Formats: sequence, structure tokens, C-alpha cells
Amino acid sequence: MAHAKNHDYHILNPSVWPFIGAIGGFVMLFGAVLWMKEVTAADIPLYPWVFIFGLLMVCYVMYAWWADVVEESQVGDHTPVVRIGLRYGFIFFIMSEVMFFSAWFWSFFKHAMYPMDPNGQSPAIDGVWPPAGIEVFDPWHLPLMNTLILLLSGCAATWAHHALVHENNRKDLVNGLIIAIALGALFTVFQAYEYSHAAFGFSGNIYGANFFMATGFHGAHVLIGTVFLFVCLMRALRGHFTPERHVGFEAAAWYWHFVDVVWLFLFAAVYIWGS
Repeated sequence: MAHAKNHDYHILNPSVWPFIGAIGGFVMLFGAVLWMKEVTAADIPLYPWVFIFGLLMVCYVMYAWWADVVEESQVGDHTPVVRIGLRYGFIFFIMSEVMFFSAWFWSFFKHAMYPMDPNGQSPAIDGVWPPAGIEVFDPWHLPLMNTLILLLSGCAATWAHHALVHENNRKDLVNGLIIAIALGALFTVFQAYEYSHAAFGFSGNIYGANFFMATGFHGAHVLIGTVFLFVCLMRALRGHFTPERHVGFEAAAWYWHFVDVVWLFLFAAVYIWGS
């Protein structure tokens, strides 16, 4: 009786995943530095393999750690108090993502309003934006199509959430997730097609650097969000979610709507105003 649990909190067991995740993150960062510096050993390039090894370590830790969290939820460790903490934690994570993308918007607006001379040293007196010679994308073709695709994907995720929480309709939950995932994957395919037809590159001009960093990181978030939704689909097929206990799916839906909102700002700022 002395060790009986008389509170709603979940006391975690010791875990090795934070330690292994820290090692994986360091190896990945170290490999990225080697990649940027193009370091070799005996004429053998080190950078791709060190970076890839660290990335695989991080991915494995993410899979194993979250699998433990899912198992905790299934055995009843995620009490109402714990679920509130998980929601707050994810809200703080999304706030950090907001600040991350704010940096790219800041850079884009700064260089758009104060174009630099070709040497990038001082504001150009008659600077233009986009820089001379840059042929930008027409926002009303593929970018507009991608906008509609992503918004429809968000609608499908909302449909799935409503079906679970308000109707306990697992069929519509699964169908909504399938549609959201398919549209998210289609968005990624179209963005890759757009990149392959870009008339400017990443290096050599500030417009290309800002464009590919902002839209590229957003594309990475779309890919991650698609995987997030796919995991929720697999869990839904196993009967994991209930109208009262669905924090994992709720987090995925929040993340997906965040990705939608960021793209709307990118479409308005980079594709329309910036062109």
C-alpha cells in the first residue's frame, strides 16, 4: 500500500531515449558541418555518411520514444491531468515553430523592402525586388492549386476529427484521414515538380535563398505532418482513439492546421506580394 498510486500524475520510468537522441542529434549536426566543409578522409567524403547515420539515429529514437508514449496511453497512464500537460507541451512546440518561420518571413520582407547591391554590402539606391534577372513563379497557377490542395486536406482532417469527437464514427474518421494524407502527399509531389522547373537557384541570389529556405522548410513540415497523420490512421485502424482520449490525433490535427496557415502566409507574401 505504501507504493500505491494515489494521484493523477504519470511518474515516468527511467528511459534511455533522451541520451541516445542527444547523441544522434550531435552526430547529425557534426555530419552537417562536415558536409558544409566537404571534409574527406583518404579522399573519401565523410559528410554524407556521418550526417545520414545521425539522422537515422534521431529517426529511430523518435519512433521508439513515441511508441512508448502510445503504449502508455493504451495502458491508462494518460489521465486527464496528463493529457492537459501533453496538450500544453504541444502548444508550446507550435509556438516555437511560429517563431522559426517568423525568421524566414523577416528575412524575406527585409530584403524585399531594402534590396542590397550585387555585392550584398549596402542598400541599393535603385534596388529592385525580385532581383534583376530572377523569373519568379506565377502565383495563380501551380501555387494556387497547391493552396487549394492543402486547404482541402485540412478540411478532411477536420472532418475526421469531428467524426471521432462528436459522432464516434470510426468509418468517417478513417476516410477523412485517408483523404488528408493523400492530398498532403499530392502537395509534396507538386512542390517537387515546381522546384524542378524553377528559373533560379538556391545560391547566388538572396531571393532564391529566401524562397527555398521558407518554402523548403514548409515542405519538410508537410512531409512530417503527412507521416504524423499516417501514424494516426494506423492507430485509428487498430481502434486506439476514443471521443474522450485522442490527444495524439488532436496534436496531428493542430500541426496540420498550423502547416495550412503557414502556407497561406507564404502564398500571400512570397508568391503574390513578393513577385
